[in-house]
Amino acid sequence: MSQKDEFHNIDDPSDGLFRELASGVTTRIFSGEQAMLSVVTLAPHAQGTLHHHPEEQWGVLLDGSAIRVQGDEEIPVKKGDFWRTPGHVPHTMRAGPDGARVLDIFSPPRPEYRKPGSGFGTT
Repeated sequence: MSQKDEFHNIDDPSDGLFRELASGVTTRIFSGEQAMLSVVTLAPHAQGTLHHHPEEQWGVLLDGSAIRVQGDEEIPVKKGDFWRTPGHVPHTMRAGPDGARVLDIFSPPRPEYRKPGSGFGTT
């Protein structure tokens, strides 16, 4: 494999493995051996499904605004905010009026995100 195959662009909509997570919520996935990146785009006021999984997840809000739902809390987030979600903690995101774009980082990679499809996977 050429090292060039390991370079990507966060703004290129054709780059990565595409997955539709929910109505108005899509992602492009980039998987390595020990970690996985997911660039999630939420339409204005779109919301993901409350879900959980065993993998640890970090997220950073790249653009827009949103409400991060994690466990029993709802926390407003703005561009540049980032957070950690331990494994098995229920969570989702609700976009603000301009939508949102989030970079999620998983460790280890989520097996269900290694292939195209739809949905969040584990609930």
